[in-house]
Amino acid sequence: MPFNRSEVSLVVMAGGLGSRFGGNKQLVSVGPNGEAFLDYAVRDAKELGLGQVIIVARTDINDELLEHLNRQHLDEPPIVVVHQDTFGPSRAKPWGTGHAILSASPEAHGPIIVVNADDHYGISGIRLAVEALEETDGESAVLVAFELKQTLSDTGSVTRGVCRLSEVDGSLVELVETHGIRRDDAGILADDPSGRLEESAPVSMNLWALPREAVGRLAGQWASFHSQNSDDPSSEFLLPEALDHQRSEGLLNIKVVKSAEKWIGITNKEDLVLAQELFKGQ
Repeated sequence: MPFNRSEVSLVVMAGGLGSRFGGNKQLVSVGPNGEAFLDYAVRDAKELGLGQVIIVARTDINDELLEHLNRQHLDEPPIVVVHQDTFGPSRAKPWGTGHAILSASPEAHGPIIVVNADDHYGISGIRLAVEALEETDGESAVLVAFELKQTLSDTGSVTRGVCRLSEVDGSLVELVETHGIRRDDAGILADDPSGRLEESAPVSMNLWALPREAVGRLAGQWASFHSQNSDDPSSEFLLPEALDHQRSEGLLNIKVVKSAEKWIGITNKEDLVLAQELFKGQ
């Protein structure tokens, strides 16, 4: 093991606008005691012995977030809040998940585990990432992949990073951002790239374990991205695409660990009731 768990930070990406949801879904209550998804992640970090939690948020929700954290977490690992909208050029729309990790990187001094604030990865999700990272050479990344059928929404189509794996060692060979995925009478259909997908296809839900070197390389990638897209108000520097580019350049090996658990997330208002039902009694 090239590190100990106290050196690992959990980074929770909570800076999104929640446009389709219509509000700050990263703080919406899903648990019986007012817990948001991120609260379950913070408690997982404590149980696993991680050194700290870094929450990437926005300045306009800072007061609400701090009030929520003070109410939910009295004896958890240290929690640091950073603001994505103060890191780099100001823009109404956040610059994307890769930019979110860059905004957290000055506070992280070792490997990081990355999660979305509006997703729940099951009881074993974060643990799988931590344990798999411990088994690497200290330079490889880990992606916890879910079966596509376990990540579909009952309220509309979704976008997923569909993974192609090596037949030799199961590492990531290609990650294709695929849009418009939904069920129909014949199975699972996607719009872009168009075609049929297998129910068991492994997909990324942004649950990553990253060595410090991979995080460090994001700075150069961001500079290149921004120089080409600074005038586009909708462009996003996405973490999966940046990491896959590192892989394609031979700079990063990405180990894939499969989870059989059901992903729970909130994209639309209708998803909230379903999530609350699943968390009853927890």
